[in-house]
Amino acid sequence: MVLVRATTMTDWQALREIRLQALLDAPDAFGSTHAREVAFGEDEWCRRASRDGSFIAFLPEVGPAGLGGGYLAAPEVVELVSMFVRPQARGRGVGEAVIDAVAGWARQQGASTVHLWVTETNKPARLLYERCGFTATAERQPLPSNPAVGEIGMQRPV
Repeated sequence: MVLVRATTMTDWQALREIRLQALLDAPDAFGSTHAREVAFGEDEWCRRASRDGSFIAFLPEVGPAGLGGGYLAAPEVVELVSMFVRPQARGRGVGEAVIDAVAGWARQQGASTVHLWVTETNKPARLLYERCGFTATAERQPLPSNPAVGEIGMQRPV
């Protein structure tokens, strides 16, 4: 059974561990790099863990299994960011549970849409998002951390 909850400052080490693993595991899936974030100190990780809209997922046999977050990008749009499921937890509903948590938080913020960017080459993530009701938009942009990689916009109603 997947447990998802909002992160707190006490989650900073688990958040750091999962985020750094994400940046190593999928360097072309995020707008940042491992080299940049490995240098962050405890204060930065505590600040990130304290953000409203940040979630961490747990599986009993894995422990911290994934993360994701959202922020209000426009009055009615929440941007889904930093989505990652550890390899040993994939295929067990963790991604869906994190997306549901972010969508629930988006509803509480008064948003009507959840939007995200996904790299064109990240087929597993795109399939997850499609299973969760996201559809591709006409938006395209280069990945900030590697402009040679393209991203597409996706969105779904809350």
